[in-house]
Amino acid sequence: MPADHMHPAGASANPQRLRRPEGTPRPLTGIVHLGLGAFYRAHGAIYIEEAMKASGGDWGIVGVSLMRPDQRDALAPQDFAYTAVELGPEGETPRLITVLNGVLVARENPEAVLKALSDPQVKIVSLTVTEKGYCHEPSTGRLNRDHPDIRHDLAHPGAPVSAIGYLVWALERRRAAGHRPFTVLCCDNLPDNGKVVGRVVREFAEAVSPDLARWIEAECAFPSTMVDRIVPATKPEDIEKLVPMIGALDLSPVMHEPFRQWVVEDHFVDGLRPDFGAVGVELVENVTPYEHMKLRCLNGTHSSLAYLGYLAGKETIAETVADPVLKSFCTRLWNEEITPGLKAPPGVSLNDYTAALLKRYSNPAIRHRTWQIAMDGSQKLPQRILGTIAENLAAGRPVTGLALAVAAWMRYVGGVDEKGNAIDVRDPLAGRLKELSDAGATAHDKVKSLLSVREIFPEALAGNAVLQDLLITHYQSLQDKGALNTIKDLQS
Repeated sequence: MPADHMHPAGASANPQRLRRPEGTPRPLTGIVHLGLGAFYRAHGAIYIEEAMKASGGDWGIVGVSLMRPDQRDALAPQDFAYTAVELGPEGETPRLITVLNGVLVARENPEAVLKALSDPQVKIVSLTVTEKGYCHEPSTGRLNRDHPDIRHDLAHPGAPVSAIGYLVWALERRRAAGHRPFTVLCCDNLPDNGKVVGRVVREFAEAVSPDLARWIEAECAFPSTMVDRIVPATKPEDIEKLVPMIGALDLSPVMHEPFRQWVVEDHFVDGLRPDFGAVGVELVENVTPYEHMKLRCLNGTHSSLAYLGYLAGKETIAETVADPVLKSFCTRLWNEEITPGLKAPPGVSLNDYTAALLKRYSNPAIRHRTWQIAMDGSQKLPQRILGTIAENLAAGRPVTGLALAVAAWMRYVGGVDEKGNAIDVRDPLAGRLKELSDAGATAHDKVKSLLSVREIFPEALAGNAVLQDLLITHYQSLQDKGALNTIKDLQS
C-alpha cells in the first residue's frame, strides 16, 4: 500500500498535521520532476534543497504524479513539506524537507502539466518513472512504437499519458514559442540513461515533426546520471513511530539509508543547474564507468538476491544476506562473475565498493523487501544481469551464478513459490510470462519458452547453448531441491 494512504490506527490521538514552518523560503520553480515517488524525495530532492542552501538559486520543484493522486493528496495538507528519515544502524534521524512547491496529477489535468513543463522558468525536467516508464524495448533501447501509450500520445498532443509524450509535446510548445528547451535529467536505473531517453524522445519527435527532432538534437541536453540510495517502502508503523519524534503526523515520510551517491554528466542547456558540486554530487564527463559499476554490482546482486531470497523464504535483503549460503553466493557473484569484466571509475577500488555494498545490505534498519525489488524483472534483467552474462560468454568468463539468478527469475514469474503458495508477480509482462511458463511441462520447455521473449532476451543470447544448458539445469534444481540447496550444490 502506498505510504500516502496509510493512516496508522495506533498513532497518538489527533496529532497535529505536519506543516511547512512559517517563513520558510519558497524559491521559484526551476525543476519539474516526473514520477514523484519515494526514491526521488529521499535522494534528488534533498540534494537540490541542500544546493540552494549552499549557493542560492531558484530551483524549487514541482512534482508530477503521472497516474495516481496519492502523493498530492497526502502532501497538499502539509503544504508539500515532508520528513526524510535516515535509518542508521544506531537509530533513526528525521529531517524536514521543504523543496517541493506542489504536486500535479497528470491524469486529472494534463494541460496543467504541459503548462508547467512549457514555462521558460523551468530549466530542468527530471524523471524517476522506473525502467518501464520510458516505453522502450529494454533489449534494444529503442522506442516501442507499438506501446499503447505511445500510440495514444502521438494522436493526443494535448493529453499525453506517458512521460515521453509529455516531454516531447512540451518541447514542441517551447520551440513554437521561441523558448529554450529544458535539460532532461533521467534518474532511473538504465544503462546510459541519458542516451536512452534522448533516443526515445528524438524517435517520438521524429514521428511528430522532423524539424522538432532536429531542434531537440541540436539544442536539448540529456546528461546521463547514476543514482544510489536504498529507499525501502514506508509502512504504517513507520508513520506511527515518527509522530513522537517530530511532534506531528506526516502521512508521506520517506525512509532511507545513510549512504547516497549521485554522479551526473555536467552537460546542461546553457549550463543552468543547481550548484551540485557544493553538496557532493560528482560532476563528470562520462558517467558510464560509475553506472556499469552500480548497475552490475549493486542492482545485479540486488535482483539476484531478491529472486533467490524470495524463493528461499526471505522477506528482506538484510535477512537474505544474514544467511551464510546466500551471503557467500553474493560475494562469489562479485568476485568471479561481475567485477572481472568491469573497468573501475577513477580512484575507485571495486573490492572496497563491493565490501561497502555488503555492509549496506546487512543494515538491519533497512527492511528492503525481496518482493519489492523483484518487481518489473522483465525491464530490469537486461541491464542488471543479461549484459554481464553476454560479455562474460564472449570473453570466456564464468556465468554460472548469474545464470542461476536468471533461472530463479524464471521460477518466480511462474507464480508459485517453493511451498506451493501463489506469488504476486508485478511486471508489465506478468500475464504473458505466466502463460509461457505454464505452457512448458518440463524445466527444458519452460526455459526455452521464456527465452523466446525478445523484449528481454536478444536472439543471440537466447540461442547460446552454454546459457541454455545452465538455465535448464538450474531451473530443474530449483524445482527439485529449492534455492538454498541449489546454491549449496553450486558452491560445493
